Amino acid sequence: MAMSYSEKVMDHFQNPRNVGKMEDADGIGEVGNAKCGDIMKIYLKIKDDVIEDVKFNTFGCASAIATSSIATELIKGKPLKDALSLTNQAVVEALDGLPPVKIHCSVLAEEAIKAAIKDYYDKNGIAYEADLFKESGCEHCCHNG
Repeated sequence: MAMSYSEKVMDHFQNPRNVGKMEDADGIGEVGNAKCGDIMKIYLKIKDDVIEDVKFNTFGCASAIATSSIATELIKGKPLKDALSLTNQAVVEALDGLPPVKIHCSVLAEEAIKAAIKDYYDKNGIAYEADLFKESGCEHCCHNG
């Protein structure tokens, strides 16, 4: 079965933004599932509660790379509270949609950002509500392509 991807998905897959590793990251979040094969790592540089810079490394399918790329663009330059409120639905909408079997990739992007912010909070002794960082899991995994 062939999947149909939007032009935005293809653009972010073929020309991903903010790719790379950040040696001096203030927060690092890694999420993924070996069963589904998609692993995302997000690096954040934070100053005055604003995301100054963001990088990612993703091992996965076209949708995983595209969702990582667009998610980094959506949070760069934004306050942490805005990044925390980014939903996987917003990521999907920013890409003009994803095939239903690829929605889990947008969930991973949301979770990777939250994991990086949680890491930053933990490293700096910043109090937070645990409910903000609940993982939804990768229940839609085991896909091809």
